[in-house]
Amino acid sequence: MTIKIYNFPRGARGLRAMWVCEEMSLAYDVAKVSFPTDDAYRKMNPMGSVPFLEDGAVAINESVAIMLYLAERYGPTPLLPGRDDPAFARVLQMCVFSEATLGAGLNTLMAAHFVAPEADKRNWSVRATEGRVDQALAYIEHLLGDNAYAAGAAFSLADIAITTALGMRQGALGQAPSPKLGAYRDRMMTRPAYERAKARAAG
Repeated sequence: MTIKIYNFPRGARGLRAMWVCEEMSLAYDVAKVSFPTDDAYRKMNPMGSVPFLEDGAVAINESVAIMLYLAERYGPTPLLPGRDDPAFARVLQMCVFSEATLGAGLNTLMAAHFVAPEADKRNWSVRATEGRVDQALAYIEHLLGDNAYAAGAAFSLADIAITTALGMRQGALGQAPSPKLGAYRDRMMTRPAYERAKARAAG
């Protein structure tokens, strides 16, 4: 059965899953999901979130879980180093960090920007979250150091995860990354697999 990825048109987190498929040369179909999601979609995925992946008997949400599933299920792949490779732990860390720390903060900031009443758009919680996101970005820049990639010497799932989060911040909130992170993101976006995934995500 072909992998099927459900996503909003141009949804950034779904792009992560498609990018992994493109890097690994995995065949996949894309199903566009409307917003707000309808009853039929929520019957499959009660969270009503995207992306959502179906692969035979497997049906899961959460973009990072989908990335790791694809790498494990259809690997081995250079995107996920072997467990004896010192980079393995860093790849796992940065994939989770991209959502648990950076992505979670971005969710709050996007909700404040697009949905919150005017009086709450710059409240204490929003300002504190901005500080936490800035701290996360500084941490990524620190880890990059002089390396070309987020987990060391080779392109990996970590780069897909982090690049997507940087794109969400700039695309939704209009906040460009630092020159160093911007140059890093630009390099990742020149990969042919990214270009193909972006085209598929746009539909």
